[in-house]
Amino acid sequence: MTKPDFHQFDDLPGTTIFTIQKAREGFQLNQFCMSLTKEENRSRFLADERAYVDEWEMTEDQKQAVLTRDFQKMLDGGGNVYFLSKIFASDGLSYVQAVSTMTDMNVEQYKQMMVDGGRNIEGWRSKKERGEA
Repeated sequence: MTKPDFHQFDDLPGTTIFTIQKAREGFQLNQFCMSLTKEENRSRFLADERAYVDEWEMTEDQKQAVLTRDFQKMLDGGGNVYFLSKIFASDGLSYVQAVSTMTDMNVEQYKQMMVDGGRNIEGWRSKKERGEA
């Protein structure tokens, strides 16, 4: 069986592929997120975030991403968006509010972009074309 070549997607701006490597990298981060499904854990986390994240074997970069609510950095560090949703739900944010933080748009602009059919593909086909690679 041939292993899939996910590197072919590295040039796509705004795309994070959740591979087995990402799953391994983000295991503790995602376990932390799942702990927030219990009310007592959400309460402990929101009362002293630093103390609660320090109970988990995440990297310091992952912990900082959680503390600053840098969802893109969490994705880059192996977080899965379905697990990360436990963090923004704990903060009382909707999915749209949280996802809009990963764009250059405010919530209303992001909502309107989605109502209008999504992001215009022009300028989003290649990181090289955008000067990012």
